[in-house]
Amino acid sequence: MKNLFFLPICFMVFWANAQVSKVSIQASGLTCSMCSNSINKALQSLDYVKEVEADIKNSSFEVSFKDPTKVNFDQLKKKVEDAGFFVARFEASMVFNHEDIFNDAHVKSNGYLLHFLKVPEKNLTGEVKVKFLDKGFVSAKEYKKNGSLTKMECYKTGLTAACCKLQNQAEGSRIYHVTLP
Repeated sequence: MKNLFFLPICFMVFWANAQVSKVSIQASGLTCSMCSNSINKALQSLDYVKEVEADIKNSSFEVSFKDPTKVNFDQLKKKVEDAGFFVARFEASMVFNHEDIFNDAHVKSNGYLLHFLKVPEKNLTGEVKVKFLDKGFVSAKEYKKNGSLTKMECYKTGLTAACCKLQNQAEGSRIYHVTLP
């Protein structure tokens, strides 16, 4: 009987760790297939990346991950930058479990601290695509424009501040600013 109880718990822990199914990255500054290949190799060098599918025509990359894994969004962005390019658009398909979201509000979900901007009040369930709005995850022009969506200091720094402590998150913890595309 003890063994039957233990098995579902292990399954639940595994499921909880596999909360990001894929990331879509659009890079800027690509001029040829060699540029695309450079980004592809850089992304594949991360041990948690399972596969990278490049779309040369749209300068985009679909990245899938090994299970279970905790995806480091900043590390993915840095790999594109280290290859000599910039991220123009960054979206992640994340699994939500009945998460209530509100405009200009924080949610701790999937082990990430998310600050939702320009969204309606909504309950997120299942796989949902979110678009990142932080500096370096969108163009400089879009980042500046999105600054008017919140007065909270965390948008400028990407870190929690006294104004946005949430669920026992220490000041200075990484916070991602996202919207629904």
